[in-house]
Amino acid sequence: MWTEYSAIGGPTCLYDPEPENVLADIAARILTDFRQLPVNPGTLEIQPFPHTLKGGPTNFYTTATEQAFDVTVLGQNIHLAATPSSHSYAFGDGTTLGPTPVAGYPIPETQWLINHTRTSHTYTSTGNYPTTVTTSFTGTYSVNNGPPLPINGTLDLTTEPKTIQVWKTETALVADTCQENPQSWGCPGADTER
Repeated sequence: MWTEYSAIGGPTCLYDPEPENVLADIAARILTDFRQLPVNPGTLEIQPFPHTLKGGPTNFYTTATEQAFDVTVLGQNIHLAATPSSHSYAFGDGTTLGPTPVAGYPIPETQWLINHTRTSHTYTSTGNYPTTVTTSFTGTYSVNNGPPLPINGTLDLTTEPKTIQVWKTETALVADTCQENPQSWGCPGADTER
């Protein structure tokens, strides 16, 4: 039988008249071990941030990546891999996207308010909205450098909420620049109440 954890640095075999099936024991507990790994959920990125405009597209994406861990289980060397497989975005206004395999991607600043991506969202009301993304990680494990085996189940991790402030815009036609008439509509310090 294999010991639970070995201080010697490798697997240790102990004699037992009825040895356990170590691979079956590892398979029975691997999902629990997988869910206890310190997997980084990534971050939720928002463009533009911290402010966006009502009625315009806001780009969301996640930085979740594949991660690998080497641990010892029942005295055996186990290599675990956690791979992001789907993402569920919560936009804070009651709407969601996902689960979707699309992680999204950053776009140039010049495209923020005109480019709709597969993970964009358009807010219809002003306000402050807490947003999150939950990433589902699938896993594989290998025992003592053996072939990778699938883990039956997922590890679902949610990012810390990020609050996006949704503003509205107002436009007006003006005849003067702020240099020509500092009290013109929209100029800093001008009385814009009309």
